[in-house]
Amino acid sequence: ATVSVLYWRAGGGQSDMMNRVIKIESHLPHHPGGGLGVKKGQDRVVQLSTMEKALAVNLDKSKYGVFCEIGAGQEVVRNYFLAGGAAGTIAKSMSAYDKDVSDAIYGPEPGKRYVTKSRLEKMLSREYDLLVDRMPKESAKHKQYFVFADTVAARSFSGKGEWHGWVGIKVQLYPEAEPSQIILHVRMLDALNHQQQEALGILGVNLVYATFYMKHDPLQLLDTLLDNVGRDRLEIDQCMMTGAYFDVDQRLVALHLITTGLTNAVMFNSKGEVVTASDHMYKKDVLVLRGRFRPVTKVAVDMCKAAVEMMEKEGSSEPLTLAEVSIRQLASSGTGAVDHEDFLSRVDLLCSQGFSVVVSDYLRFFRLREYISRYTRRRVRFSMSVFNVKDLFKESFYDGMNGGILEAMGRLFSGDVRLYIYPRMDPNRNNKELITADSMFVDHSNPLADLYSFLAKRGLLVPVTNYNPEVLTIDTSAAITDLQRGGTAWESIVPAGAVELIKEKKLFHYNSY
Repeated sequence: ATVSVLYWRAGGGQSDMMNRVIKIESHLPHHPGGGLGVKKGQDRVVQLSTMEKALAVNLDKSKYGVFCEIGAGQEVVRNYFLAGGAAGTIAKSMSAYDKDVSDAIYGPEPGKRYVTKSRLEKMLSREYDLLVDRMPKESAKHKQYFVFADTVAARSFSGKGEWHGWVGIKVQLYPEAEPSQIILHVRMLDALNHQQQEALGILGVNLVYATFYMKHDPLQLLDTLLDNVGRDRLEIDQCMMTGAYFDVDQRLVALHLITTGLTNAVMFNSKGEVVTASDHMYKKDVLVLRGRFRPVTKVAVDMCKAAVEMMEKEGSSEPLTLAEVSIRQLASSGTGAVDHEDFLSRVDLLCSQGFSVVVSDYLRFFRLREYISRYTRRRVRFSMSVFNVKDLFKESFYDGMNGGILEAMGRLFSGDVRLYIYPRMDPNRNNKELITADSMFVDHSNPLADLYSFLAKRGLLVPVTNYNPEVLTIDTSAAITDLQRGGTAWESIVPAGAVELIKEKKLFHYNSY
């Protein structure tokens, strides 16, 4: 049957509703869920409830699995017991809360950190192998085995720490198939422990249901993970899908998390791999460059080099260099849609130059600083050109904030944060006059000049003096057009390794117009 389904995206509201036509597979059982979020006998519906999703799985005789939950109670499997009909679905439910018991079952963890991806993977692999080994071979012909697991740090009595967890499912998506796997990293945003448990329980049900019944569309699968719980209670900042049914670029999965509002930022290491910010920035000094990087140029490389040298003089050792791209920079000017190919090109190029990459929806700098400081208490330095600093000091940029620019600056410079200000030649004076941190606000009739002077005297605005003068006149505005037309002028402003990569992979539609 073909039905028109009216629903809203996770984290969205009624204004985000959209019509979609979904073909219901005829072999799906006639349970209350109908297999794809469609209630039997209706052609227009909202989303299924948590109990309806749990019951749908319970009544599907082909689904059979294990639930293993550490931290935040056992709320996921509890929902299946509450829904009824769980005897034919749940092979085992367990929770190894004690660390010694957990180590005896799954092995010790390096550094004694138990809320980790590696711990979750051990849980999924061991429980899945045990399930398959223990079941009669005859059952395997008509069963889809699965293991749901999570390891979570929920709010404790002390109320301190990051409330987060790893959640995953290892599953056969048809009988006797090799297993596929989905792993999520989530942040729990509720203030109370029992609320965090409840939210996690709903997420788990959504993940199991969507994995079975929405496997043919991995990105749509993601859209339903916060059904009945909402973005104000949970954030999903990482998702990894592996297996035959999930042949999708993991970087695009990460990008989808931002475009659908499931998270505010995703991170990639210098190999282009999706990573968790808490692990990647743990106990590290961080240097941030924000830009379009379309393409990355010698200016950005020199800004990074000079800033790293300055950080090392402050005592930093091998600071993490992050290139941050706003999701707004990835959106098409015509449609507002994100250009996936353009996004992948920027990540590839930046990683080739040794950068880790952050893609975020943070418009204001202090929001980006707050995101970084959530995961490291070490030095945070922003390397910015004088042109970007001028934008930073525009009062209109902070319209809508009660404290305006003063509030913004207070939040930006909270903790060990400084701006390194990189000079540029003034294009309005034929590139013959250098604009520096010291010459930006020469007009003292401007009230913001006093604010700028105050921050500079406090050592929070630091001039960059160890720059390469040969790159100061580079104009990047015409580079992308020249590149796409197969010109050669752009090659002089782009690092050599990046030039080769652009030509080899035809990034940014090289020589296509």
